[in-house]
Amino acid sequence: MSENPKRIYIFKRFERFWHWSQALMIISMAVTGFEIHGTYALLGFEQAIFWHTTTAWVLIGLWAFAIFWHLTTGEWKQYIPTTEKVLAMAVYYSSGIFTGAPHPFKQTQLTKHNPLQRLAYLGFKLIMAPAIWISGLLYLYYNSWGDWGLDWLSLDLVALVHLITAFLLVIFLVGHVYLTTTGHTVTSHIKAMITGWEEVEE
Repeated sequence: MSENPKRIYIFKRFERFWHWSQALMIISMAVTGFEIHGTYALLGFEQAIFWHTTTAWVLIGLWAFAIFWHLTTGEWKQYIPTTEKVLAMAVYYSSGIFTGAPHPFKQTQLTKHNPLQRLAYLGFKLIMAPAIWISGLLYLYYNSWGDWGLDWLSLDLVALVHLITAFLLVIFLVGHVYLTTTGHTVTSHIKAMITGWEEVEE
């Protein structure tokens, strides 16, 4: 990073609110969800179910509004996948950041996410998020399956899909937190998601 890096406004106010609110609720649902699964005892089974379900509905509402915001502002274009520099980014994350190699991607207001981030976030939005919500809602409304003509579904399979996706989300969260430390300073990416301003090379 040069001595006088250029500051650009990357993350809008709603993006920052959505990001931190989503992170808080996903962590809350992970904590309560694994307690419901019997991994440990913290809040108590009934309270864990209440907070898990309540947080799920709030997050569904937030996601619905976020989808609307992305579509109306054109920000959905930030997640269009590209193969350009995918290999270069993989090499950078696996070895380049440990040897001081230059970052192969230049961040701008029109390209906030590098190619690997685009693929990861797209996978989150199109695969993991639908899987966790569909399986979770099916689980929640198990007693209505007969009325909906879903008697052929297996509760064990739905529960397994929900559990596996929960583990994938935790892995995604851990990886995401780690990658926030790979900026020109350990906290620069986190600071950008708080203030909206990112420091980039001229």
